[in-house]
Amino acid sequence: MLEKVRLFLKKHDLLVPNSTVVIGVSGGPDSLALLDIFLKLQNEFQLHIIAAHIDHMFRGKQSEEDMEFVKRFCAERRIICEVKQMNVPEFQKRSQLSAQVAARQCRYRFFAEVMKKHSARYLALGHHGDDQVETILMRLVRGSIGRGYGGIPVKREFGPGYIIRPLLSVSRDEIEAYCKEQQLQPRYDPSNEKDTYTRNRFRHYVVPLLKKENPNVHERFQHFSEMVAEDEAFLEELTLQALDKVIKRQQRKVIMQIQSFKAMPKPLQRRGIQLILNYLYEDIPSDLSSIHISSFLTFLERKDPSGSLDFPNGLKIIRSYDCCTFTFQEERMDQYHFKLEIPSVLSLPNGHAIISEVWEHYPKELTGNDVFIIDSESVSLPLHVRTRRAGDRMTLKGTNGTKKIKDIFIDAKIPLAERETWPIVEDGTGNILWLPCLKKSIYEATDITKKRYIVLHYKEQ
Repeated sequence: MLEKVRLFLKKHDLLVPNSTVVIGVSGGPDSLALLDIFLKLQNEFQLHIIAAHIDHMFRGKQSEEDMEFVKRFCAERRIICEVKQMNVPEFQKRSQLSAQVAARQCRYRFFAEVMKKHSARYLALGHHGDDQVETILMRLVRGSIGRGYGGIPVKREFGPGYIIRPLLSVSRDEIEAYCKEQQLQPRYDPSNEKDTYTRNRFRHYVVPLLKKENPNVHERFQHFSEMVAEDEAFLEELTLQALDKVIKRQQRKVIMQIQSFKAMPKPLQRRGIQLILNYLYEDIPSDLSSIHISSFLTFLERKDPSGSLDFPNGLKIIRSYDCCTFTFQEERMDQYHFKLEIPSVLSLPNGHAIISEVWEHYPKELTGNDVFIIDSESVSLPLHVRTRRAGDRMTLKGTNGTKKIKDIFIDAKIPLAERETWPIVEDGTGNILWLPCLKKSIYEATDITKKRYIVLHYKEQ
């Protein structure tokens, strides 16, 4: 088993020599075997080893005895041991989490503190091959997303460094045999025998059946996990390249162009949604699964141009025409009204700006709806920039009639949320001059013989 772990460490380049490694030690067979193996490899890899144990306080005196056992075990081997008691039941009640999720959050927070204290590059955990089998099976049955189907990663970024799992190459039986051979006398958590936990049911009934077919089934599952990780890394790179062209990122908010997104291949669409969720969520909710991805893809196929979806932890997905907005906040009407100084750069709440300049000749080279040219003698100053009001109308360039601003937005299929912050430029008497990027009024300068013009540009900041 020692040789298996050594080869696994080298194969996956899990350790850099002369590093400090924090080892999570519960006192059970997995973590004790891991700690013992690292002690045997300490000189070869020139490691500085720190043991870390947390008492979750779920099992009263029994869990406290586990803590004392780990402290003695480390003291006998002259290993620095960091221990902490945390009232996880109280934290669970306060945060309304499941016992397992609450314990995991507290445990990993403690591990990060120990890594920071000792300037450790690695956190080594005792997940083994059977854990990998159970995890992959559970996610296949429950549903997962992206690389989640690959199970437990061999290495991932965490805190100031990385989590590594060197025992994924060995089975539970090998670990038990190693502990017996090395006389480690580990502690056992009785909750691991209860069938009330999903993982325990897979452990007690499903995995034994697979082992009858292939005693080394954990090796096949680990090979599958590594292939999924490699495939996902490649596909995610392709997805990032495609996604950058169809989304706009803002703080805790993403705006997607629907038709451009739907033109992406389906495998990239699924991974694209996952990348968006990774960007938005600080911690991926445990109840987020492939079902949510499928429901979103179905949502995009609906003929109705508007609608919304609710995702876990308050994430709302709002569709309006060809735009889809991922946000944790209800879209609000952010009304504004600014005086437009000339010359100036006026920054707007929607991430754009209106740049006003004075030109001494008519700018023939400037065309398009993102530019508006004003004869300063034909309009009333000062100019104002504001959001829409009920009943707003403008007289369109090239016509004699007026049109509602609301109808212009509808014709252009502008999403509802964007309409509320879209700028309207008016003169001092309230005449609407320009709806940037959409429509110009009859007030745009046509006489090219004047010596002074006000030129307005609408640009993204």
